[in-house]
Amino acid sequence: MTNEIKEGLEGVVAARTRLSGIDGEKGKLWLAGFSLEELAPNAHFEEMAYLLWHGQLPDCEHSEAFRARLSSWSLPGYTQSLIEAAVRVGQRPIDVLRLALDSLCLEDAEVDVALMGATPVIVAATWRLMNQKPVIQSDSGLRFAENFLYMLSGRRPTAAMACALDTYFNAMVDHGMNASTFTARIITSTRSDRKSAIVGALGALKGPLHGGAPEPALAMLQQIGIPDRAELFIRNVLERGERLMGFGHREYKVRDPRAAVLAQAAEKLCEDKGDTGLFDLARLVESEAVRLLEEYKPGRRLFTNAEFYTAVLLHELGVSSELFSCTFAATRMAGWIAHCREQEAVDRIFRPQSEYVGCEGREWVPLGDR
Repeated sequence: MTNEIKEGLEGVVAARTRLSGIDGEKGKLWLAGFSLEELAPNAHFEEMAYLLWHGQLPDCEHSEAFRARLSSWSLPGYTQSLIEAAVRVGQRPIDVLRLALDSLCLEDAEVDVALMGATPVIVAATWRLMNQKPVIQSDSGLRFAENFLYMLSGRRPTAAMACALDTYFNAMVDHGMNASTFTARIITSTRSDRKSAIVGALGALKGPLHGGAPEPALAMLQQIGIPDRAELFIRNVLERGERLMGFGHREYKVRDPRAAVLAQAAEKLCEDKGDTGLFDLARLVESEAVRLLEEYKPGRRLFTNAEFYTAVLLHELGVSSELFSCTFAATRMAGWIAHCREQEAVDRIFRPQSEYVGCEGREWVPLGDR
């Protein structure tokens, strides 16, 4: 009797976690016991990371101490040289991030804070070097989200911009046993080091089925351009049998709750900037897409996912689409580390089985006789 094979491990429970819980039928996401809708718009990202790592929200003293530790990280000269070399040969930002993190010499006691603090510094440095601009070091007086935007642009962000990015970071920090998180836990289960687990997770995140969806979602909105083109554009995509980016999620049979939170954040940001053009277009495209998906794929229950409004929000923050995956990594880093900590406590290696489907009874033929 053979065991049932679940391609993609769908429906298989591989771990217990206190970090996030998903109800795909009701469209609910809990983060360490808090509803997404309550936590994401209100917390600074440092508070969210602290919550996942320690199981409770920090008080004022611990929050400030944690913020200061994260913002004190600076780019070592040897890592900047590596980034410069990678940029010269045209490496993608996500690959530069992987190389740079892997180059760091980190003390075990501070490895988690260092990896999380290093990520926005590396991403911002990579972007500025790609654009022939001087690298801006971290400002120890700023919060995580503020610092990232400051290091990218050289300008201190408005309160609305910082709040929007905090909301994005909080909404995307952890989401069950996704591919990159599972990768981090598998590597950790071998008792390998934290940096190896994180670099492995980055490799999984790089895949277009996981971390690359916001970029084509933004490209779609830019191609549509004006509301009158939306229906025809979407119909053409669906009639060609192509995937409509920003819609559908394996976990959710209703609208992704992160999409709602990110849409609200994007709307507030656009209103603060005095230009709601892209957001208004996105809202219309969402309505048309959901209607047409039901027409072309009845009963599939394909609704808006987090990537759709991520594209709008990050674009309005001035983050290039080339950095979308890296920005995703900056938030998911905190979640990966929390999962690694959980897996260390389990201390049991992942070792699933496979079913052999090859032939048997083959005979060896010497090289000269083949």
